[in-house]
Amino acid sequence: MIIRLLARLGAWIRQVVNDLGFSARFMTQLLLSSLRALRRPGLISEQVYFVGNRSLSIILISGLFVGFVLGLQGYYNLQRYGAESSLGLLVALSLLRELGPVVAALLFAGRACTSLTAGIGLMKSGEQLIAMEMMGVDPMDRVLAPRFVAVLIGLPMLALLFSAVGIVGAWIVGVIMIGVDPGSFWSQMQAGVSLTTDVINGVVVKSFVFALLCGFIALVVGHESEATPEGVARATTTTVVISSLAVLASDVLMTALMFGDL
Repeated sequence: MIIRLLARLGAWIRQVVNDLGFSARFMTQLLLSSLRALRRPGLISEQVYFVGNRSLSIILISGLFVGFVLGLQGYYNLQRYGAESSLGLLVALSLLRELGPVVAALLFAGRACTSLTAGIGLMKSGEQLIAMEMMGVDPMDRVLAPRFVAVLIGLPMLALLFSAVGIVGAWIVGVIMIGVDPGSFWSQMQAGVSLTTDVINGVVVKSFVFALLCGFIALVVGHESEATPEGVARATTTTVVISSLAVLASDVLMTALMFGDL
């Protein structure tokens, strides 16, 4: 019994090491191919439209509703302490530091990354990737790298738009509907929000790391999926689950490093 358990543990450790080695090698190849893909702006712009523009509606609508909720909840909580004039600052910091990049990345993983995984999986099941290799075309350079670069470009832009629309939604609720002083709403936001700490670290850096993780997971899962309809379906589900967990776990670490005492 003990020998059987040790054998299973050893097999599991060996599989984990193999997966880590494969992931590191795949990521290295993907990064090198991404540098070469920059010489093909047409392919990248096409993929930016696919992953970015087609995700724009859900990002903007979700950001607006999140701003509505933050405006309502923030006002009701600040009103207890007579600090409702700080509503703009509260909403801006909440969106720029956390909700903007995190929620945008989760929505992006569910909308765009699943499409990338399904597309790569279908190309694999249709033997299109093998056909490219037979014609002397590297699928990493022609198919995967432009999509990866597009994710790195699209997600930070969507996160910025999500935060901006969320602030507008909070302004609509707080200033127009409830009656918070508009001067206090914008002036305290302007005085309390730091470009380096809040905007760059909170939105740009976080969303770029999220894009790196989500793009890599979507492409590697699609590339290694089984060449069957069932395999592609499982791969898309795996992409959503792993990408969401990776976003949340990395957010905890980056928040502790950027805004904590670690």
